Amino acid sequence: MGKTKKMKKLYTLAIGLLLTTNVFSQAPEKMSYQAVVRDSGDNLIISQAVGMQISILQGSTTGTAVYVETQTPITNTNGLISLEMGSGSVVSGDFTTINWANNTYFIKTETDPTGGIDYTITGTTQLMSVPYALHAKTADSVAPDNFYLGQEALGGIIYYLYKDASGIQHGLVVNKNESTAVWQASGTATNATRSWDGAYNTGLMTISAAATYVNGLTDGGYNDWYLPSVDELSFLWHNRYFVNKALNGIGGATLLSSTAYYWSSNEYSNASALYFRFIRGLAFYQDKGESSSVRAIRAF
Repeated sequence: MGKTKKMKKLYTLAIGLLLTTNVFSQAPEKMSYQAVVRDSGDNLIISQAVGMQISILQGSTTGTAVYVETQTPITNTNGLISLEMGSGSVVSGDFTTINWANNTYFIKTETDPTGGIDYTITGTTQLMSVPYALHAKTADSVAPDNFYLGQEALGGIIYYLYKDASGIQHGLVVNKNESTAVWQASGTATNATRSWDGAYNTGLMTISAAATYVNGLTDGGYNDWYLPSVDELSFLWHNRYFVNKALNGIGGATLLSSTAYYWSSNEYSNASALYFRFIRGLAFYQDKGESSSVRAIRAF
């Protein structure tokens, strides 16, 4: 990110894309934010409080701050901090009144690795996607209820759909292309074990070639692609008919059925991770150093 006088670095992994409250709740809406903090020697800063100021900027990276809050999260054993924007100590603005449909927005983070307010790390990233339930309060048109399986939309092909308790439609989108990569070097633990949460797992895979590939994608104007969990790959396998029919029609890379071993983001052990074999519709494990197919997804 930017230069700092303490020579610390903040690597953002997932920015404000997970809705964490019901829109009918009395609590304000929140968005999840995760980042990994490292020092100048690329060493993780672990089990340590860091001070953060988070601002929502409107219009540009130097735009007006419509909301500002501070928090003091604690890094875990992987150097990861997790927080919910909208739940910190408010400096200015009202998170619940932001008109997400009215403009483009950017998240500015200022960080003090020592846990204070001497913010020496600054980074600004555009919010390429905002949860539909947040949009819904200001513009019904941005929360359509007519998505369908196999639809080319939101940067890829929609392959899973559901509605939340407030009736808002959500789902999973698979990228139109794929690659091959190793998971990572064998013998290094990541604790990426959530079978249902590929975004969380990918955030822990800081030295993974597979994660590097998906994190580097900006397809369709979205930069929140991640490596699917084993459950998310299972949904993809069950609905492969809709996906392959759509991909074949637009010239995309169809899901391979006879040869593909698709890496999931789930670690099985220090030496191995889970993959999903599409010819048989089942998951198994193999050495992390093996090269397998990698297909990115994103959630909405």
